[in-house]
Amino acid sequence: MRAGDPGTEVLDWSPRSTRESQSSGTIPGMKIRVALIAILFCLFCFSAFAADPSDFTIKKIGEGVYAAISGDGSKAGSNAGFIVGSNGVVVVDTFVAVDPAKELLAEIRKITNLPIRYVVNTHYHLDHTGGNAVFSEAGAAILAHRNVRGWLRTENMKFFGANPKPEAKARVEALVLPDVVYTDAVDIYLGSRLVQVRYMLGHTGGDSVVMVPDANVIFGGDLIWQHHLPNLIDASTEPWMQTLDKLLVEHPAATFVSGHGDLAQANDVRDFRNYLTTLRQDVGKAQAEGKSGQELVDAVSAQLKEKYGAWGFFENFVKRNIAQTAEELAGKKKIPVAN
Repeated sequence: MRAGDPGTEVLDWSPRSTRESQSSGTIPGMKIRVALIAILFCLFCFSAFAADPSDFTIKKIGEGVYAAISGDGSKAGSNAGFIVGSNGVVVVDTFVAVDPAKELLAEIRKITNLPIRYVVNTHYHLDHTGGNAVFSEAGAAILAHRNVRGWLRTENMKFFGANPKPEAKARVEALVLPDVVYTDAVDIYLGSRLVQVRYMLGHTGGDSVVMVPDANVIFGGDLIWQHHLPNLIDASTEPWMQTLDKLLVEHPAATFVSGHGDLAQANDVRDFRNYLTTLRQDVGKAQAEGKSGQELVDAVSAQLKEKYGAWGFFENFVKRNIAQTAEELAGKKKIPVAN
Protein backbone atom coordinates (compact mmCIF):
# COMPACT_ATOMS: atom_id res chain seq x y z
CA MET A 1 0.00 0.00 0.00
CA ARG A 2 1.21 3.48 -0.64
CA ALA A 3 0.10 6.89 0.47
CA GLY A 4 -0.82 9.44 -2.15
CA ASP A 5 -1.43 13.16 -1.96
CA PRO A 6 -3.02 14.51 1.23
CA GLY A 7 -6.71 13.67 1.24
CA THR A 8 -6.34 11.09 -1.52
CA GLU A 9 -6.52 7.40 -0.69
CA VAL A 10 -4.18 5.50 -3.00
CA LEU A 11 -3.77 1.80 -2.33
CA ASP A 12 -1.48 -0.40 -4.38
CA TRP A 13 -3.59 -3.39 -5.38
CA SER A 14 -1.00 -4.64 -7.89
CA PRO A 15 0.27 -8.22 -7.58
CA ARG A 16 3.95 -8.71 -7.00
CA SER A 17 5.98 -8.26 -10.14
CA THR A 18 8.06 -11.05 -11.63
CA ARG A 19 11.72 -10.17 -11.65
CA GLU A 20 14.02 -11.18 -14.46
CA SER A 21 17.79 -10.96 -14.57
CA GLN A 22 19.87 -10.90 -17.74
CA SER A 23 23.64 -10.86 -18.00
CA SER A 24 26.19 -11.13 -20.78
CA GLY A 25 29.89 -11.83 -21.04
CA THR A 26 32.80 -12.23 -23.42
CA ILE A 27 34.88 -15.35 -24.10
CA PRO A 28 37.91 -14.41 -21.91
CA GLY A 29 37.14 -15.15 -18.28
CA MET A 30 33.75 -16.63 -19.19
CA LYS A 31 33.99 -19.50 -16.70
CA ILE A 32 34.72 -17.12 -13.84
CA ARG A 33 31.95 -14.76 -14.86
CA VAL A 34 29.46 -17.58 -15.25
CA ALA A 35 30.34 -18.81 -11.78
CA LEU A 36 30.00 -15.34 -10.29
CA ILE A 37 26.72 -14.78 -12.10
CA ALA A 38 25.41 -18.10 -10.82
CA ILE A 39 26.38 -17.23 -7.25
CA LEU A 40 24.85 -13.74 -7.48
CA PHE A 41 21.71 -15.12 -9.10
CA CYS A 42 21.29 -17.68 -6.32
CA LEU A 43 21.80 -14.99 -3.69
CA PHE A 44 19.33 -12.72 -5.46
CA CYS A 45 16.73 -15.47 -5.72
CA PHE A 46 17.17 -16.40 -2.08
CA SER A 47 16.75 -12.78 -0.99
CA ALA A 48 13.71 -12.31 -3.17
CA PHE A 49 12.17 -15.52 -1.88
CA ALA A 50 12.89 -14.64 1.73
CA ALA A 51 11.38 -11.16 1.31
CA ASP A 52 8.25 -12.36 -0.42
CA PRO A 53 5.37 -13.22 1.93
CA SER A 54 3.52 -16.38 1.02
CA ASP A 55 0.34 -15.75 -0.93
CA PHE A 56 -1.99 -17.38 1.58
CA THR A 57 -2.30 -20.32 3.96
CA ILE A 58 -5.34 -22.58 4.09
CA LYS A 59 -6.48 -23.17 7.68
CA LYS A 60 -9.23 -25.63 8.56
CA ILE A 61 -11.35 -23.99 11.25
CA GLY A 62 -14.32 -26.35 11.35
CA GLU A 63 -15.69 -29.39 9.59
CA GLY A 64 -15.80 -28.29 5.96
CA VAL A 65 -14.91 -24.68 6.83
CA TYR A 66 -11.61 -23.16 5.70
CA ALA A 67 -9.92 -19.77 5.95
CA ALA A 68 -7.37 -18.53 3.42
CA ILE A 69 -5.09 -16.25 5.41
CA SER A 70 -2.73 -14.01 3.46
CA GLY A 71 0.35 -12.30 4.77
CA ASP A 72 0.78 -8.54 4.66
CA GLY A 73 2.07 -7.57 1.24
CA SER A 74 1.20 -10.87 -0.41
CA LYS A 75 -0.24 -10.90 -3.90
CA ALA A 76 -3.51 -12.25 -2.47
CA GLY A 77 -4.12 -8.85 -0.86
CA SER A 78 -6.60 -9.93 1.82
CA ASN A 79 -8.09 -12.95 3.55
CA ALA A 80 -10.75 -15.19 2.05
CA GLY A 81 -12.25 -18.62 2.73
CA PHE A 82 -14.75 -21.28 1.74
CA ILE A 83 -17.48 -23.47 3.18
CA VAL A 84 -18.19 -27.00 1.96
CA GLY A 85 -21.68 -28.46 2.30
CA SER A 86 -23.18 -31.71 1.11
CA ASN A 87 -24.03 -30.42 -2.36
CA GLY A 88 -21.73 -27.50 -3.03
CA VAL A 89 -19.35 -24.80 -1.88
CA VAL A 90 -19.65 -21.15 -0.87
CA VAL A 91 -16.53 -19.00 -1.30
CA VAL A 92 -16.10 -15.85 0.76
CA ASP A 93 -14.17 -13.15 -1.14
CA THR A 94 -11.84 -13.66 -4.08
CA PHE A 95 -8.61 -11.80 -3.28
CA VAL A 96 -7.22 -8.83 -5.20
CA ALA A 97 -6.64 -10.35 -8.64
CA VAL A 98 -7.18 -13.28 -10.95
CA ASP A 99 -3.91 -15.15 -10.31
CA PRO A 100 -4.31 -15.63 -6.54
CA ALA A 101 -8.00 -16.43 -7.11
CA LYS A 102 -6.91 -19.24 -9.43
CA GLU A 103 -4.63 -20.50 -6.67
CA LEU A 104 -7.55 -20.45 -4.24
CA LEU A 105 -9.70 -22.40 -6.69
CA ALA A 106 -6.92 -24.97 -7.00
CA GLU A 107 -6.76 -25.32 -3.22
CA ILE A 108 -10.51 -25.85 -3.05
CA ARG A 109 -10.25 -28.55 -5.68
CA LYS A 110 -7.70 -30.38 -3.52
CA ILE A 111 -10.43 -30.73 -0.89
CA THR A 112 -13.63 -31.19 -2.89
CA ASN A 113 -14.94 -31.50 -6.44
CA LEU A 114 -18.40 -30.30 -5.44
CA PRO A 115 -19.69 -27.35 -7.50
CA ILE A 116 -18.93 -23.86 -6.28
CA ARG A 117 -22.43 -22.48 -6.06
CA TYR A 118 -21.86 -19.00 -4.66
CA VAL A 119 -19.19 -16.42 -3.99
CA VAL A 120 -20.06 -13.89 -1.30
CA ASN A 121 -18.28 -10.54 -1.65
CA THR A 122 -18.14 -9.10 1.86
CA HIS A 123 -17.83 -5.58 0.40
CA TYR A 124 -16.86 -3.82 -2.82
CA HIS A 125 -13.17 -3.09 -2.24
CA LEU A 126 -10.89 -4.41 -4.96
CA ASP A 127 -8.69 -6.46 -2.64
CA HIS A 128 -11.71 -8.68 -1.88
CA THR A 129 -13.35 -8.80 -5.31
CA GLY A 130 -10.54 -8.78 -7.87
CA GLY A 131 -10.79 -12.52 -8.54
CA ASN A 132 -14.55 -12.72 -9.08
CA ALA A 133 -14.07 -13.64 -12.74
CA VAL A 134 -12.30 -16.89 -11.86
CA PHE A 135 -15.23 -18.21 -9.86
CA SER A 136 -17.86 -16.82 -12.20
CA GLU A 137 -16.21 -18.74 -15.02
CA ALA A 138 -16.26 -21.83 -12.78
CA GLY A 139 -20.06 -21.55 -12.56
CA ALA A 140 -20.55 -19.69 -9.28
CA ALA A 141 -23.09 -16.93 -8.77
CA ILE A 142 -21.60 -13.80 -7.17
CA LEU A 143 -23.69 -12.62 -4.21
CA ALA A 144 -23.33 -9.37 -2.27
CA HIS A 145 -25.22 -6.56 -0.62
CA ARG A 146 -27.04 -4.48 -3.21
CA ASN A 147 -24.68 -1.50 -2.76
CA VAL A 148 -21.73 -3.61 -3.90
CA ARG A 149 -23.15 -3.95 -7.39
CA GLY A 150 -23.49 -0.18 -7.67
CA TRP A 151 -20.05 0.61 -6.27
CA LEU A 152 -17.79 -2.14 -7.63
CA ARG A 153 -16.90 -0.43 -10.92
CA THR A 154 -17.23 3.14 -9.69
CA GLU A 155 -15.97 3.62 -6.11
CA ASN A 156 -12.99 1.29 -6.65
CA MET A 157 -11.53 3.81 -9.10
CA LYS A 158 -10.62 6.19 -6.27
CA PHE A 159 -7.97 3.80 -4.99
CA PHE A 160 -5.84 4.64 -8.02
CA GLY A 161 -5.71 8.39 -7.34
CA ALA A 162 -7.21 11.41 -9.06
CA ASN A 163 -5.99 10.39 -12.53
CA PRO A 164 -6.07 6.60 -12.88
CA LYS A 165 -3.96 5.10 -15.64
CA PRO A 166 -5.79 3.39 -18.51
CA GLU A 167 -4.80 -0.05 -17.26
CA ALA A 168 -6.25 0.73 -13.81
CA LYS A 169 -9.51 1.91 -15.37
CA ALA A 170 -9.68 -1.23 -17.49
CA ARG A 171 -9.04 -3.39 -14.46
CA VAL A 172 -11.87 -1.84 -12.45
CA GLU A 173 -14.27 -1.80 -15.38
CA ALA A 174 -13.63 -5.52 -15.93
CA LEU A 175 -14.59 -6.54 -12.38
CA VAL A 176 -17.39 -9.12 -12.40
CA LEU A 177 -20.52 -7.70 -10.79
CA PRO A 178 -22.72 -9.59 -8.34
CA ASP A 179 -25.42 -11.71 -9.99
CA VAL A 180 -27.51 -11.84 -6.82
CA VAL A 181 -28.01 -8.95 -4.40
CA TYR A 182 -29.85 -8.64 -1.11
CA THR A 183 -30.89 -5.85 1.25
CA ASP A 184 -30.81 -7.12 4.84
CA ALA A 185 -30.31 -10.87 5.01
CA VAL A 186 -30.15 -13.99 2.90
CA ASP A 187 -29.75 -17.68 3.78
CA ILE A 188 -27.91 -20.19 1.64
CA TYR A 189 -28.41 -23.92 2.06
CA LEU A 190 -25.65 -26.27 0.97
CA GLY A 191 -27.81 -29.35 1.40
CA SER A 192 -28.50 -29.36 5.13
CA ARG A 193 -25.75 -26.87 5.97
CA LEU A 194 -26.99 -23.33 6.59
CA VAL A 195 -24.86 -20.33 5.65
CA GLN A 196 -26.24 -16.98 6.83
CA VAL A 197 -25.32 -13.72 5.09
CA ARG A 198 -26.17 -10.56 7.01
CA TYR A 199 -25.82 -6.86 6.20
CA MET A 200 -23.99 -4.96 8.95
CA LEU A 201 -22.91 -1.35 9.22
CA GLY A 202 -19.50 0.18 9.63
CA HIS A 203 -16.74 -0.35 7.09
CA THR A 204 -18.29 0.64 3.75
CA GLY A 205 -22.08 0.81 3.91
CA GLY A 206 -22.29 -2.42 1.91
CA ASP A 207 -20.74 -4.98 4.25
CA SER A 208 -21.76 -8.61 4.62
CA VAL A 209 -20.93 -10.95 7.48
CA VAL A 210 -21.05 -14.66 6.63
CA MET A 211 -21.99 -17.01 9.44
CA VAL A 212 -21.73 -20.80 9.61
CA PRO A 213 -23.82 -21.66 12.69
CA ASP A 214 -23.02 -25.37 12.89
CA ALA A 215 -19.26 -24.63 12.96
CA ASN A 216 -19.49 -21.43 15.06
CA VAL A 217 -17.45 -19.58 12.44
CA ILE A 218 -17.96 -16.01 11.26
CA PHE A 219 -16.33 -14.49 8.19
CA GLY A 220 -16.23 -10.80 9.07
CA GLY A 221 -14.62 -9.36 5.97
CA ASP A 222 -13.16 -5.93 6.70
CA LEU A 223 -15.51 -5.35 9.60
CA ILE A 224 -12.81 -7.21 11.56
CA TRP A 225 -9.08 -6.43 11.38
CA GLN A 226 -6.99 -8.68 13.61
CA HIS A 227 -4.36 -6.45 15.23
CA HIS A 228 -4.18 -4.29 12.11
CA LEU A 229 -5.19 -0.68 11.60
CA PRO A 230 -8.14 -0.47 9.21
CA ASN A 231 -8.86 1.39 6.02
CA LEU A 232 -11.44 4.01 7.07
CA ILE A 233 -11.97 5.72 3.74
CA ASP A 234 -15.66 4.70 3.62
CA ALA A 235 -16.19 4.06 7.32
CA SER A 236 -18.76 5.22 9.82
CA THR A 237 -17.06 4.31 13.07
CA GLU A 238 -19.94 4.71 15.52
CA PRO A 239 -22.22 2.12 13.86
CA TRP A 240 -19.11 0.00 13.24
CA MET A 241 -18.51 -0.22 17.00
CA GLN A 242 -22.16 -1.17 17.49
CA THR A 243 -21.76 -3.95 14.93
CA LEU A 244 -18.73 -5.32 16.77
CA ASP A 245 -20.58 -5.16 20.09
CA LYS A 246 -23.45 -7.13 18.57
CA LEU A 247 -21.10 -9.80 17.23
CA LEU A 248 -19.36 -10.11 20.59
CA VAL A 249 -22.61 -10.47 22.51
CA GLU A 250 -24.19 -12.96 20.10
CA HIS A 251 -21.05 -14.99 19.26
CA PRO A 252 -18.71 -14.91 22.27
CA ALA A 253 -17.06 -18.25 21.46
CA ALA A 254 -16.90 -18.00 17.66
CA THR A 255 -13.85 -18.19 15.44
CA PHE A 256 -13.73 -15.01 13.37
CA VAL A 257 -12.06 -14.80 9.97
CA SER A 258 -10.75 -11.27 9.70
CA GLY A 259 -10.34 -9.33 6.50
CA HIS A 260 -6.68 -8.68 7.32
CA GLY A 261 -4.46 -10.28 9.91
CA ASP A 262 -4.81 -13.77 11.35
CA LEU A 263 -7.81 -15.68 12.61
CA ALA A 264 -9.48 -13.87 15.49
CA GLN A 265 -11.23 -14.78 18.70
CA ALA A 266 -13.54 -12.60 20.77
CA ASN A 267 -10.61 -10.89 22.53
CA ASP A 268 -9.14 -9.85 19.17
CA VAL A 269 -12.48 -8.43 18.05
CA ARG A 270 -12.72 -6.58 21.36
CA ASP A 271 -9.20 -5.20 20.89
CA PHE A 272 -10.18 -3.88 17.47
CA ARG A 273 -13.37 -2.38 18.82
CA ASN A 274 -11.30 -0.67 21.51
CA TYR A 275 -8.98 0.77 18.84
CA LEU A 276 -11.93 2.46 17.15
CA THR A 277 -13.12 3.74 20.53
CA THR A 278 -9.67 5.09 21.43
CA LEU A 279 -9.28 6.67 17.99
CA ARG A 280 -12.59 8.52 18.30
CA GLN A 281 -11.88 9.61 21.87
CA ASP A 282 -8.37 10.88 21.15
CA VAL A 283 -9.44 12.74 18.01
CA GLY A 284 -12.46 14.23 19.77
CA LYS A 285 -10.33 15.40 22.70
CA ALA A 286 -7.79 17.01 20.36
CA GLN A 287 -10.58 18.80 18.51
CA ALA A 288 -12.02 20.04 21.80
CA GLU A 289 -8.58 21.47 22.62
CA GLY A 290 -8.68 23.46 19.39
CA LYS A 291 -6.28 21.31 17.42
CA SER A 292 -6.83 20.72 13.71
CA GLY A 293 -4.97 19.72 10.57
CA GLN A 294 -1.39 18.50 10.93
CA GLU A 295 -1.18 19.54 14.58
CA LEU A 296 -4.09 17.24 15.40
CA VAL A 297 -2.70 14.36 13.34
CA ASP A 298 0.73 14.62 14.97
CA ALA A 299 -0.66 14.79 18.49
CA VAL A 300 -3.00 11.84 18.11
CA SER A 301 -0.43 9.76 16.19
CA ALA A 302 1.95 9.97 19.14
CA GLN A 303 -0.78 8.84 21.53
CA LEU A 304 -1.88 5.92 19.38
CA LYS A 305 1.66 4.74 18.71
CA GLU A 306 2.22 3.90 22.37
CA LYS A 307 -0.49 1.23 22.28
CA TYR A 308 -0.94 0.33 18.61
CA GLY A 309 2.44 1.03 17.02
CA ALA A 310 3.18 -2.68 16.64
CA TRP A 311 -0.08 -3.42 14.83
CA GLY A 312 -0.02 -4.20 11.12
CA PHE A 313 -0.50 -1.28 8.71
CA PHE A 314 0.16 1.26 11.48
CA GLU A 315 2.46 3.38 9.35
CA ASN A 316 0.17 3.00 6.31
CA PHE A 317 -3.04 4.07 7.94
CA VAL A 318 -2.57 5.91 11.24
CA LYS A 319 -2.46 9.43 9.81
CA ARG A 320 -5.34 8.77 7.46
CA ASN A 321 -7.33 7.11 10.25
CA ILE A 322 -6.94 10.27 12.32
CA ALA A 323 -7.72 12.72 9.53
CA GLN A 324 -10.75 10.74 8.34
CA THR A 325 -12.09 10.35 11.88
CA ALA A 326 -11.67 14.08 12.43
CA GLU A 327 -13.77 14.69 9.31
CA GLU A 328 -16.35 12.17 10.49
CA LEU A 329 -16.68 13.75 13.96
CA ALA A 330 -16.95 17.19 12.37
CA GLY A 331 -19.72 15.96 10.04
CA LYS A 332 -17.62 16.64 6.94
CA LYS A 333 -16.64 13.15 5.82
CA LYS A 334 -17.75 12.01 2.38
CA ILE A 335 -18.79 8.38 2.13
CA PRO A 336 -20.42 6.39 -0.68
CA VAL A 337 -24.14 7.02 -1.06
CA ALA A 338 -26.47 4.06 -1.55
CA ASN A 339 -27.98 3.80 -5.02
